[in-house]
Amino acid sequence: MLKRLMTTAALTLAGAAPAMAENWTMTTTWPSSLELIEIDKHWVELVNQLVDDDKLTIEFYDGGSLVPAGEVFGAVESGTVQAGADWPGYWAGRDSAFSPLSTTASLFNAVDYVNWIQEWGGADLYNEVYGKFGMVYLPYGVTNNESGFRTVDKPVKTIEDLNGLRLRLSGLEQGKLLEKLGGNQVSMAGGEIYQSLERGVIDGAEFSTPNVDFSGGFQQVTKYWSTPGWHQSSSVFGVMINKSAWDALDEDTQNKLQIAADANLLWSLAFTEKRATEAFAQFKEAGTEINRLDDAALEQIQKMANETIEEVACENPLSAKVYASQISYLQDYASWRDASAPFNLGRTPQGPDLAKIEECAQ
Repeated sequence: MLKRLMTTAALTLAGAAPAMAENWTMTTTWPSSLELIEIDKHWVELVNQLVDDDKLTIEFYDGGSLVPAGEVFGAVESGTVQAGADWPGYWAGRDSAFSPLSTTASLFNAVDYVNWIQEWGGADLYNEVYGKFGMVYLPYGVTNNESGFRTVDKPVKTIEDLNGLRLRLSGLEQGKLLEKLGGNQVSMAGGEIYQSLERGVIDGAEFSTPNVDFSGGFQQVTKYWSTPGWHQSSSVFGVMINKSAWDALDEDTQNKLQIAADANLLWSLAFTEKRATEAFAQFKEAGTEINRLDDAALEQIQKMANETIEEVACENPLSAKVYASQISYLQDYASWRDASAPFNLGRTPQGPDLAKIEECAQ
């Protein structure tokens, strides 16, 4: 009897003991010198404010301090780190479906990504794609269209000016589209762009929004800037979380991480648009010549972008599934968006053939 009472008491005490806090190591693909890292840091700050220390602590490391940028995916997948911040397009070599999760060529703007992620089924598709690699994904950052191309010696005022240029460019569809337009894609990490421009390894480059480009010092090594950023009409960023680490959290903590991601998504858009506006003025003050492609050129690029998206999507049913969801959203939202012009949120592009892509998704 005494032994039974002692056992019962021990179990009661064990049940009353507080759970041990989960301790996560998190890194990012961005070095501290590039302003994109602020989106990651802000999410971590929100999590620390929402989640009690006895539930979860996150120790954040700048990009490159633990593993090279290109190895962050593998580090999260293997559980070497519990979380890693990224831009999904970097992993398109593993699965081309990562590409439309990160950006689109002349298709989505930032509001489209927010709408699609939050209310049109996008969030589920992020987790379907990342889930193939044992991860949970929280999209928590969005920027509107990227700056465009910055060139050293030759301005890009027309499509013809792209001919023969060696341009640093990220993105699967983006590279194929650039080649159709006569340019040559050169792939490299963001931290390598400055020196490559300075040494003449490349003729020009795109990277991110004006504020991020300015933080990278590109005004020091380029003279010309061609807008708009048709190649990446918007970009999404987020955090990869090892599935085992995620499952170790209680439901309340998981919910708070999601709440922090949702809040960060909206904040990031306002933050980067304000900073981009400031940086636009800084580039002008630095003497950068800014040229905008005309509407006829953008219409031609749109048609070629549609063709490229259809080609790439139809090589991979999962990629086609993501694109089909995005194009369905655009068509669904178009009725209200177009009816509310000129006070609407962006444009409704004449995008790729939905029926063709839906067939490829089977």
